[in-house]
Amino acid sequence: MNERVRQATRLEAIGGRFDPWLLGAALALASLGVVMVASSSISQTATPFYYLIRHLMFLAGGMGLAIWAMRTELKTVEHYNQLLLLGCVGLLLLVFVPGLGVSVKGAHRWINLGVSNFQVVEAVKVFFIVWLASYLVRFRDEVNATWIAMLKPLGVVVVLVALLLMQPDFGSSSLLLAITAGMLVLGGVNMPRMFGPVLVGLPVLAVIAIAEPYRMRRLTSFADPWADPFGSGYQLTNALMAIGRGEWAGIGLGGSVLKLNYLPEVHTDFIFSVIGEELGFAGICLVIGLYALLVGRAFWVGLRCVEMRRHFAGYCAFGIALWIGLQSFVSMGVNLGLLPTKGLTLPLISSGGSSVLMTCAAMGLLLRVSYELERAQRQVALRGELQAGGEAAPVPTDVAADMPAPAAAPSVAPAPAAPVRGTSRLRQRIEPIFGGRTA
Repeated sequence: MNERVRQATRLEAIGGRFDPWLLGAALALASLGVVMVASSSISQTATPFYYLIRHLMFLAGGMGLAIWAMRTELKTVEHYNQLLLLGCVGLLLLVFVPGLGVSVKGAHRWINLGVSNFQVVEAVKVFFIVWLASYLVRFRDEVNATWIAMLKPLGVVVVLVALLLMQPDFGSSSLLLAITAGMLVLGGVNMPRMFGPVLVGLPVLAVIAIAEPYRMRRLTSFADPWADPFGSGYQLTNALMAIGRGEWAGIGLGGSVLKLNYLPEVHTDFIFSVIGEELGFAGICLVIGLYALLVGRAFWVGLRCVEMRRHFAGYCAFGIALWIGLQSFVSMGVNLGLLPTKGLTLPLISSGGSSVLMTCAAMGLLLRVSYELERAQRQVALRGELQAGGEAAPVPTDVAADMPAPAAAPSVAPAPAAPVRGTSRLRQRIEPIFGGRTA
């Protein structure tokens, strides 16, 4: 008995390791963001370093949230998934409460926290990803086999999108829909069934996009910004001129001319143009490479989690990877004139308190996923070594799900049990295939 306790202690004492590639890419992007916020905002106010100091304060707060997330067990996060979903709806409703909600240029997207305004949709992104990951774990087989289970998360996201469009925030609405569709596909949804909601949703989004005159002006200016360079095409023409001036190596850090009251929102939405002007094509390639490393590694970590049957961790990694990948693609595409103008920040680089705080929290959650994956791999490896040495090694609770179930002895058939809710009432699930390997 003492030997079994000692072996269990050995397994439980094994720790994990935060993925160095994820950590390095996130730190590199955040460091580059500090430098570029300082460079782009130095001439925006009478106090030269106002936005830099503000950015550093929020970055410090974001690092605190990231450390807290890195030290929190994923099973604890999953336990509160329903409360997080209620938090999404509650936060989106708070912006309409008089005295608490803040309206800027006709948009109700912020709540007043006293020391600063907070854009609630940034928290909604993280909360919703956690809830959807938990939902896909609880109803993995039903999502693949029934219409109702597939439509339920779509119905939830439609409610959230409706609240976002009331603010209005079309960019975040489209991003949330794309994240939902991506997570459902990676979660093994039946693809022919998925085409129905997509074919219905795309025309609806198109109608919403062109219903408002200012959105229609953005579309027309995107098609030909030089037709009205001092009106509807002002932002895009200045962004393109900034990137064009940078050429291959840039004009030098701090040497941007377009940031001098020509390019609007230069430290938030259009910071990528300043990077192109000051660091040139080399700087643009560096930024794209860092995002590719971060997103690609997150997908790899998620795949490894799914292969070890740690589905909640894997789906969280997939959701964060989709969020960061899609938002960075849209932000860079807007600056390069590839997409219509949308008010989405460049994750970890742009200034913006709400975005910095919640993106750092998401990075902490992603690093926690990598930590628990490494820990589980080490525990499974040690258990295999103990079994190879002839020792009966007990299995810790959080590793039991990672081990293949032993084959049942063909003895007396068990008595029929009452049907229960869950995946056991359906046929055995066939896991989706990623890159030629089955999960």
